Amino acid sequence: MLQILSPEGKVADQKQMPQVDDATLKELMRKMVYTRVWDQRAISLNRQGRLGFYAPVAGQEACMIGSQSALAKEDFILPSYRDIPQIVWHGLPLYQAFLYSRGHFHGGQIPEDVNVLMPQIIIAAQITQAMGVAMGFKLKKEKRVAITYIGDGGTSQGDFYEGLNFAGVYKVPAIFFVQNNRYAISTPFSKQTAAESVAAKAQAAGIKGVQIDGMDAIAVYETVREARERALAGEGPTLIEALTFRYGPHTMAGDDPTRYRAQEEMTEWEQKDPLVRFRSYLESKNLWSKEEEDKVIEQAKNEIAEAIKKADAQPKQKVTDLIDIMFEEKTPALQEQYDEYKQKEMK
Repeated sequence: MLQILSPEGKVADQKQMPQVDDATLKELMRKMVYTRVWDQRAISLNRQGRLGFYAPVAGQEACMIGSQSALAKEDFILPSYRDIPQIVWHGLPLYQAFLYSRGHFHGGQIPEDVNVLMPQIIIAAQITQAMGVAMGFKLKKEKRVAITYIGDGGTSQGDFYEGLNFAGVYKVPAIFFVQNNRYAISTPFSKQTAAESVAAKAQAAGIKGVQIDGMDAIAVYETVREARERALAGEGPTLIEALTFRYGPHTMAGDDPTRYRAQEEMTEWEQKDPLVRFRSYLESKNLWSKEEEDKVIEQAKNEIAEAIKKADAQPKQKVTDLIDIMFEEKTPALQEQYDEYKQKEMK
């Protein structure tokens, strides 16, 4: 397992320390702090009935922010339902992310210059889709990569193996990022595979596999940066297994993690918190302070409040809206339905 920063925020091995400029390090921290505030607010909104489906992300910020920050704007992200932070930091407006969680169609109307798909709900389907997007980049000779995310539970799906196998055969510019957060809802990782690791499964597909400390933002950033360079050089895809932990429930839809996780395990992983670790490292280099963090927290609270206000102001969707945006030209059956619902809406 690649680890650059220890849980105490010390450089574990100076020889492995990459050359990352101070501005990038500070931006990584800023985004992680902002995302933690956003996550806490989203959980509160969900409990108030002001947000729909939501999957908490606390504990996985290093995976999410470290990986997205290593990409270029032209690269393409195919997320799972927990990976909202990556697509927002890649350009999706925050208010649209809130609308997506509410099930509003405008949440999925991605701006033309934002290279993301909306979160995939079908477990592991994004693996084969990312392979296809990356194949398109290769055929068009475009210098871009496709990255997709999956949890440890998704690695038991057939799409996971099919996507990796095809990507390996054609050496497509793809990065498959597994956030091994130890539990697929309540199923522990030990029940997912008898293999030594997820990363080891890359060998069967003939691609590079790497296991990293997913609570270490620098390790994540550097591993994705290297995987991207390999992909652009025509050396094929990379499977990254990031060992991480989600502090909250699988989703806010009734999951209770205390029923399947021991308090001792929670305490152990809380001591590896990605924000605490990275903060300690930056403070030792005089790159971060409480004052700077307080400013980020305040900025996050204000921008989140504005995004919620903008989402609230969005017109409620109607059945005719959904029919209207389904196809460029309505089929006869859809036109009939549209006319029927339009009359009801006008009454």
